[in-house]
Amino acid sequence: MTGQTEHVRIYLPATLLDLADLADLAAGTGASGDVGGGAVGGAGADASHERPDALPAPRRAHAVTAALRAMFPDEDDEGLEYAAQLAAADDSLELVAGSPEAPRLRLVLTADVGEHDTAVVADDDAAPSAVEVTAAIPWDAVACAHVDEPAAAGDVAAALAGDPDAVERLDERDLLWYDATELRSIPR
Repeated sequence: MTGQTEHVRIYLPATLLDLADLADLAAGTGASGDVGGGAVGGAGADASHERPDALPAPRRAHAVTAALRAMFPDEDDEGLEYAAQLAAADDSLELVAGSPEAPRLRLVLTADVGEHDTAVVADDDAAPSAVEVTAAIPWDAVACAHVDEPAAAGDVAAALAGDPDAVERLDERDLLWYDATELRSIPR
């Protein structure tokens, strides 16, 4: 059909500080009291900055790419999406490490964006699912979130301290699913 944009489902690594901005926007509340300051993810945060109505770009995410399909040729779409989500969870751990004030839980936001708003990452060291999101992601494009249960916080903290057993336990944990309408109720 002409005039329609194809969409790509992306898995966006984030922290629960990012989610605070989304929850405030969904509730229609102002920037005052935002947990993470005015800017999503803490980048460029400053008290006078208004809360954004979108996640800023560019930023790394994960999606089902040709490289991911080539790596797992016998996997169906659901399995490929799960692999992309797991890669995003690994990247979320890195974001949590870089944000001392963030709760020690991994968060992956699932969103649908225009296919022209992403570019495959051409880096041999990047995961085969890695994409660069080149346009801001409106909060209303977020379909759901996947987050560690609060009991995982100890393993997240231990993994960040370099404990390989904690990393392995995190790899075995399933992230909990929350619909976009439930994002305010995610335990921290």
